[in-house]
Amino acid sequence: MKTLTSDGTTTGMLASVTTCAEAMIALEGGADIIDLKNPARGALGALDDETIRAVVAAVAGRVPVSATTGDLVDMDIGQICRAVERMANNGVDYVKVGFFPGPDSAACLDALSTYADKGIRLVAVLFGDLGYEGFPVPAFAAAGFAGVMLDTAIKGCGSIRGQIADSRLAEFVAAAQVTGMLAGLAGSLAVADIAPLIQLRPDYLGFRGALCAGGIRTGGLDAPSFARVRSAICSSGHQRSAASRPTWAATALARPSRL
Repeated sequence: MKTLTSDGTTTGMLASVTTCAEAMIALEGGADIIDLKNPARGALGALDDETIRAVVAAVAGRVPVSATTGDLVDMDIGQICRAVERMANNGVDYVKVGFFPGPDSAACLDALSTYADKGIRLVAVLFGDLGYEGFPVPAFAAAGFAGVMLDTAIKGCGSIRGQIADSRLAEFVAAAQVTGMLAGLAGSLAVADIAPLIQLRPDYLGFRGALCAGGIRTGGLDAPSFARVRSAICSSGHQRSAASRPTWAATALARPSRL
């Protein structure tokens, strides 16, 4: 199992993929994190177990692999816990859980802390267009989460930078990193967003639509589009060279990430 590490001066690239073929494009193109999701099912649509296991086997530990648990907007504790268990048992390195506004979100956080105690590396995904301020970042650190990510729930309305000022994004990144958690930013990011966001020094930026032909997130990953995004990250001035990229995944945790 692989874990991400960061010295606070570099930003990694998370590439969301839907198939083994896309995962190989991302891996060969220099992605730091392979993220498994089904964009046809929403912001955090979940893939099937067979595909997830196939990608985990194909990546073979070369970079960390994360997977989303689905757009579980009702924040039903039992449903979320079952989804976390399923993803962890598929062998991924990180399980991404969306936190949607609702009366049961705090209870869900409490329930998920038990999985963090068992060694499941959880990443909370908050949504900038759904009032993420209602979820205090330190609460996720206290619950044992490995990281937090700020994304957008509604796609097709522009990037997260059009909805949240860079100064507020910087505050989110700093609030996560001061606790020792990884901080990620995503949400319909385009090439033009990369340089300004990397100045905020998040641990990683997440992409899907920008990696696809025509910018259509439900389409297929496109190698030239991927290369443009990767080149923009590498030319930003805060990104390690390809030769030093493995340090992102160099530290293996002693605790198991399966139940």
